[in-house]
Amino acid sequence: MDGAITYRETLDARLQILYPSRQQIESFIKEHPPRFTSGVKELIQILHDKRIDVYLVSGGLYSIIQPMAKILNIPIKNIYCNKLKFYFDGEYAGFDDDQPTSREGGKPEVVGLLKKKYGYKNLVMIGDGATDLEACPPADAFIGFGGNQIRPKVREQAKWFATNFAELTEALRE
Repeated sequence: MDGAITYRETLDARLQILYPSRQQIESFIKEHPPRFTSGVKELIQILHDKRIDVYLVSGGLYSIIQPMAKILNIPIKNIYCNKLKFYFDGEYAGFDDDQPTSREGGKPEVVGLLKKKYGYKNLVMIGDGATDLEACPPADAFIGFGGNQIRPKVREQAKWFATNFAELTEALRE
């Protein structure tokens, strides 16, 4: 990830090493049910209560993220991430390279698409990584999150940096 190859090439190389079958993914999900960072469920609920749309924009895999979205009551149509492809027998067949999150600049592309499609005037991106930070602009604001891991670039460049979701939840209650 030092920039010598593209993100898409890195994603492809990693998946070629793993070569995950549909059955392996399903087993993984059963053996490792979703775990959430403390306070995220409450934050998402308060956003829902305020009728604020919530999206999951990730370089991760749809098959892992979708069960989390279901628990958080985030509509499936609000997930933007990488999707695996499988052959009829369940063997790995690659990934959907039409997904913006499979390439550099994918998160800003998704944010721009959401703003254009829905006319959002105040879209806020919350994230812990450099690719999240890069989505602002087009996001109108960025909140850096360091509750799981603090990345110095994100901490330094975020105008608001939170280390727990309770801080964000309290701000929404005010």
